[in-house]
Amino acid sequence: MHKSLAILTLLVILIISILATISSSRVSFDYDFEKFFPVGDGDLEFFLEYRQQFENDNDFLLVGFENNLGVFHSDFLLKIDSLTRYLESMSQVDQVISPTNATRPIYSPMGWIPISYLHLDEPHRLVEDSIKVYQQQDLVGQLFSGDGKALSLLIKHRQNIKRAGADSLMTGLSHKIESLGLPPAHLAGKARAQPVYLDLIEQEMSVFLVASLVLVILFLAITYRALWAVIVPLLVVALAGIWTLGLMTALGKPLDLMMVLLPTIIFVVGMSDVVHILTRYIEELRLGNSRFTALSTTFREVGIATFLTSVTTGIGFLTLMVSNISPIRDFGLYTAIGVLIAYILAFSLMPSILIFLPRPKIVTNPQAKNIWNRLLSRSLIWTLRNNTVILYGSILLVTLSVLGTLKLEVNTFLIDDLPRSHPMKADFMFFDEHFGGSRPFEMAIQVQNQEYTVFDYPVLREMEKVETYLLQSYGTSALTSPIKIIKLTNQAANGGSDRFYQIPDSLELTKLGRLIRKVKRHPYFSNMISEDQKNSRFTGRMGDIGSNISTLNTVALRDFIDTAIDTSLVNFRVTGTSLLIDKSNSYLVNNMIMGLAIAFAVVALIAGFMFKSWRMVLITLVPNLIPLLMIAGIMGFLGITLKLSTSVIFTIAFGIAVDDTIHFISKLKMELAKGKSKLYAIKRTYFSTGKAIVITTMVLISGFLTLLLSAFGGTFYIGLLVGLTLVFALIVDLTLLPVLILLFYKPSGS
Repeated sequence: MHKSLAILTLLVILIISILATISSSRVSFDYDFEKFFPVGDGDLEFFLEYRQQFENDNDFLLVGFENNLGVFHSDFLLKIDSLTRYLESMSQVDQVISPTNATRPIYSPMGWIPISYLHLDEPHRLVEDSIKVYQQQDLVGQLFSGDGKALSLLIKHRQNIKRAGADSLMTGLSHKIESLGLPPAHLAGKARAQPVYLDLIEQEMSVFLVASLVLVILFLAITYRALWAVIVPLLVVALAGIWTLGLMTALGKPLDLMMVLLPTIIFVVGMSDVVHILTRYIEELRLGNSRFTALSTTFREVGIATFLTSVTTGIGFLTLMVSNISPIRDFGLYTAIGVLIAYILAFSLMPSILIFLPRPKIVTNPQAKNIWNRLLSRSLIWTLRNNTVILYGSILLVTLSVLGTLKLEVNTFLIDDLPRSHPMKADFMFFDEHFGGSRPFEMAIQVQNQEYTVFDYPVLREMEKVETYLLQSYGTSALTSPIKIIKLTNQAANGGSDRFYQIPDSLELTKLGRLIRKVKRHPYFSNMISEDQKNSRFTGRMGDIGSNISTLNTVALRDFIDTAIDTSLVNFRVTGTSLLIDKSNSYLVNNMIMGLAIAFAVVALIAGFMFKSWRMVLITLVPNLIPLLMIAGIMGFLGITLKLSTSVIFTIAFGIAVDDTIHFISKLKMELAKGKSKLYAIKRTYFSTGKAIVITTMVLISGFLTLLLSAFGGTFYIGLLVGLTLVFALIVDLTLLPVLILLFYKPSGS
């Protein structure tokens, strides 16, 4: 009968696995950074409406070239001009702003005349042109570097360009640069970053899985010394991953920068369940029980504890759903589902296979058991003899950890996750150094007084105050706004003289009305002013200074506007993708604390339900709080910042690390229920669960340490810090936890 049920179970699992494999084969990858914007935030809602009226501020590509002999050489500039014309002809490109197509307007009796800054057909005039260029504040730092050895092009490409369009643009650009014999280009922008991140995501998922597979096989082979003890666990966790990916694909969820961690986490968490089952099953066989009896006892004694650990781990991941960042929420949801699937397979597939397998040889090998007993015995004796040292040492560690935690900062950069040596990071830094940066800046201008438009003198004066602040105090560059239209118009009406590049007085401004309308229709000023001329924008770029400094600067800017600007006349509001990335970071601490509070509450309820003791609740929570504090302290002391990619470290670490504690107290509860004394119950629990706790921790650590192979800084630190948390949790569970139970827990009836 038992074998018939096992066969039926295997058949059902086979059918589901085939369907899941077919589904998961269609898995896709996604790197849309806009999905990391805070859902439900007022600034996000404003920006979504704002870009419908104007444009998305991040749909551009910067192309930079260096020439050590200087950029004002005829052959070099002719190649740049050929590249400019080629880019203008590409279907993915809307506009190209280049040193070779930059013009200044002049209005003469003959009409409107655009004058080029560079005379490419007259090489002898390039020296004169260079002098003229460096007299124009809007060109230096935007199209030409300050030292005259680099120049840049701004490509405005199609809005919300997808992977295929970005690949086509980048391929065409690369081939044209090579054919022209230009030096290697520095590239920055979404079209550059998106393919790089997607390729890394695809590569790293395979690397993580292969590395995890190799390490886990080694651990299983060394620990159990049987082929079936390697194959069966791997089959369980592999199917758990396939089922989860199959479900994601069926629901239309692609893999993103967060989701790439999911297969590895399911792999190592699922392996934890399997190891506890195997360890207990082998122990029961050593007692002389039959395979079925051994499985039944394993289900009864390990099943409940493993179910509770799966629940707490799942809830730990589900707490990420309190975040208002969609990829983090999805990561929490699907990882929790994967943990549940791994549990179901561990307690269905594994026993269905084990029932058909012969008794493993390791059962008859007493040496392995004796080694573990000696190690655990020495560890327990040392722990009990040094309980005072352990208590005071723990207090000292907590104190140091709190001091480090106070140094922990929330901060992120646009491409912070890439190593400094990565070519793309070097390219972004090139633009920060020579051209004011690649981080987009966007500010909405909203005229409040119904009698005025953005071109009226009082409004322009208020705008000029803000522009001056942005350039001198906020750190923006390459600013474009209605002010630039007015200044160029005034300059054009006065023969192109540089001294007229300013806002004219009110009377002159009125006279320029017809010319202003012509200038603002220039492609350079497209998507700059609304039809009713009541709304406009400041758009520019700035250096990647980090969300921490950027947020402080934005607060100072708002204070300046509130105190120095007549907001009843015109209002200014910072918006755009950079602001939203900064805001996403600002939510991290609150979301993390809320998620951990929920996870701690669940563990407290489990401990309270099992022991009906508030002391046991505290005893359970303390050993799991200390490793988290230690990791926070390490991050603070080492300057590892809290950001979107690292914010999940604490939730992942707690959800997994608490498993050991639950296994320990669950076994302790069983031993106490048998009427054993507290000390003897601790001893039996220590010997019974200690081996499984150590093995599962080693398996988990090995799985997370594979993330150290990642090129993404956030993924690297998740692997390192979660791995360290698990080490700390193991040490605390085998030292501080039994000491706390021995000294402070009073079993009922004692």
